[in-house]
Amino acid sequence: MLEPVPRPSSTLAIRCTRALFSPWSRLSLLVAMLASGAVLVVLYEPQRLLSAGWPAQLSGGAAVVLFGVAYGVCSAAFVPRPLLNLAAGALFGSQAGTVSALAGTVLGAGIAFTLGRVLGQDALRPLLRGRWLRAADSQLSRHGFRSMLAIRLFPGVPFAAANYCAAVSRMGYVPFLLATGLGSIPNTAAYVVAGSRAGSPTSPAFLIAMGFIVLTGAAAAVVAWRKRHGLRGAAGTADRT
Repeated sequence: MLEPVPRPSSTLAIRCTRALFSPWSRLSLLVAMLASGAVLVVLYEPQRLLSAGWPAQLSGGAAVVLFGVAYGVCSAAFVPRPLLNLAAGALFGSQAGTVSALAGTVLGAGIAFTLGRVLGQDALRPLLRGRWLRAADSQLSRHGFRSMLAIRLFPGVPFAAANYCAAVSRMGYVPFLLATGLGSIPNTAAYVVAGSRAGSPTSPAFLIAMGFIVLTGAAAAVVAWRKRHGLRGAAGTADRT
């Protein structure tokens, strides 16, 4: 029994569907989305809208939740988290601001991780051929929670870069989000406290928060320097095997 010959129109539709959902098409969509988000951030500066332009009638728990959602979307679109954290402190104070900022941090990281995993991983993983890239990928894939926790505790790697690097690796969602939530607590709280006490820059709370930010920044530089040598050694080992 002869099989039916596919029609040219159906063959064309199949080819178009495959091209549309190919790894490189999805990667192109991701790049276009990220570029659009970056342009919107530069043009409209949403961090200012979240602080100076926040509606006065919004208050209480609903406002904290709404700000957390806006924070997550903005952080996924490359709005600097320190500015968002300062805005959270200025609007809601130390406690509620920290809760809202942490929730937004995890949400923004989850959005970026999902976009990178769905749209970018298949196209980018075959390109991990350099020694440093393979070593970093191996570190994130095999020790995801520990590596991401260190990145969040000592914020030397940009937030968005860490999210998309983790998405391209084989790290799971749960370790990524858990490490992000736990590791972001100290630095986020420090910025929120600084934002809530910005009106009194000589207060002990403001000075302690700023001192913590400076110390963690210095510690991040030291950790990055040590990790660089560790990755170099891991890359050399990978080349010999």
